[in-house]
Amino acid sequence: MSTQALFRDDAYAQTCQAKVLGVSDRDGVILDRSVFYPMGGGQPGDVGVLRWDGGETPIATTVKGEAPDEIVHVPAEGAVVPPVGAEVEAVLDWSTRHKHMRIHTALHLLSVVIPLPVTGGQIAAEKGRLDFDMPDAPEDKDALSEQLNALIAADHAVSETWITDAELEANPDLVKTMTVKPPMGQGRVRIVRIGPEDGPIDFQPCGGTHVRSTAEIGRVALGKIEKKGKRNRRVSLVFA
Repeated sequence: MSTQALFRDDAYAQTCQAKVLGVSDRDGVILDRSVFYPMGGGQPGDVGVLRWDGGETPIATTVKGEAPDEIVHVPAEGAVVPPVGAEVEAVLDWSTRHKHMRIHTALHLLSVVIPLPVTGGQIAAEKGRLDFDMPDAPEDKDALSEQLNALIAADHAVSETWITDAELEANPDLVKTMTVKPPMGQGRVRIVRIGPEDGPIDFQPCGGTHVRSTAEIGRVALGKIEKKGKRNRRVSLVFA
């Protein structure tokens, strides 16, 4: 089964009308179209509710299904799910999703002010973190914080484009993550661009959702920089 991922075209879409295609082994609801982002790339799956003639089904998380384009809406424990063929209204918990978008875009900017290979990352509604291949801790965390907030306040546009698998293979430096590689094999890869087309400040493969401009993130603060191995250090950020 295949789900049309509406968030790919409009990350700000909060609701949609959809049809139930099936129910997975986890009792997850598979729709023909959805505004819910499935967990992946360090970004949590969306939560919200499905409304239908039989009532409401609270969605505790959203994950990827067995098929490449399948999105599974996992209900809260004990919730009744709509039957196959039912028409539903899918409604996001927009407040949580928007915070994910702001944090995700902020982490892209963090990888600009700390231009080192990324070994891991995680996004939450109030905070996020990136792990870097960083043998030595930065000398001036406050300076990094000011650089990051200056990029945010500059109100850079955030947009997307697509390149072919071959173009990505020819430009491996576009991939900042060491452990997670962008999905390939479908002929093209989505690229998130921050800044102008002729001179972006960040340009990297990403399947997640983002805000339209960096100013929408708001001011952030860096947390402590933790040593997580001989060469690995974790840098966290929160909304200020």
